[in-house]
Amino acid sequence: MTLLALFAVVLSATAQSLPPLPAPQAIPKPGPAATDGAYVPQAIRPGGVVIPLFPPNSPFLKVERVKEAEVYNMSQVVPARIASIVNIHNPSIEVHRVERGINTGAVIILVAGGGHRTLNVGGEAADFIPFFYNYGINCVILRNRLRADGYNAQTDAVYDAQQAIRMVRAYAKEFDFDPNKIGIIGFSAGAELTSAAAVEYEAFDQKVKGDALGNVSSRPDWTGIIYPGPTPFARNRTAPAIPKNVPPAFIATPGSGDRVHAVWAMEYFDAMLKAGVPNIEMHVYGNGRHPGDPLPDGSRMSGGLTDRNGIPLGTWQYRFIDWYRDLGFLQKPGAETKAAKDVADFVAKPPRPFGQR
Repeated sequence: MTLLALFAVVLSATAQSLPPLPAPQAIPKPGPAATDGAYVPQAIRPGGVVIPLFPPNSPFLKVERVKEAEVYNMSQVVPARIASIVNIHNPSIEVHRVERGINTGAVIILVAGGGHRTLNVGGEAADFIPFFYNYGINCVILRNRLRADGYNAQTDAVYDAQQAIRMVRAYAKEFDFDPNKIGIIGFSAGAELTSAAAVEYEAFDQKVKGDALGNVSSRPDWTGIIYPGPTPFARNRTAPAIPKNVPPAFIATPGSGDRVHAVWAMEYFDAMLKAGVPNIEMHVYGNGRHPGDPLPDGSRMSGGLTDRNGIPLGTWQYRFIDWYRDLGFLQKPGAETKAAKDVADFVAKPPRPFGQR
């Protein structure tokens, strides 16, 4: 018997003697399907604090459906990984804090995409928690309602995003958050919501005036718009008035490989640039496609934090951190940010209308 054949026999014997693999542990599960009251959303990552956005009798909810349980779509490879969620009728936020010693007080509300058919909380929400943790940034996962479940993306889902900002700000003291460093970043369909939240907060604050959260504002201190769906400035929509204190925005998208989303991104950027809004930054990458798009090798384009086979688009998150740090959001809690100073200057002395010297 050759040495190679002997080695194969040893390997075979070892494999046959191995005990069976144990079952995966701590698999997240949705709450019970049948309850007397509203469905209770469950944490999708260990340690998450889950808070419903609205009381069960809220006019923003469908009372006849609020008892229905969410449905988790699990990864077929990674046992404890929730790829996406559907059937969301009691929208919520899930809070994940950082250690006190590194806490900047800053908060990022993560709004996943999924074409309003599903909520891709794996790659476009949960994966970001450890990444931002290293920078002392607290994270919040938004579970917003979906068009596929009978909701209007431009109203119901946007309301969820706006109420999430209010809820995080209302609980800022309890969580050691800085109420002036609360922002929201969205991906694809989620970026439709964040772009709307960035310009429509005044109207929403009037809608909820007098509720349990009082006069807590839904204005984000910044917004992130990543390969967005149609923003409020899309050509087939009536563009809203840009508020005087509109927050700064970070925008990133593939370019020629994802033309539709790039155009929507540029429409938002163009509106802000013409208005002279400070600290608007945009990155359009020459190589890249929209997450989920087919690739020549038969695989599909990844999204979120993935490396994307080493192309520059795969490093957009570090460009975001550069922008975020530059605006002062990584300073200690309570310190006034450059973003806030620049907004105040913009309100006090807005630039001349575009095209006028």
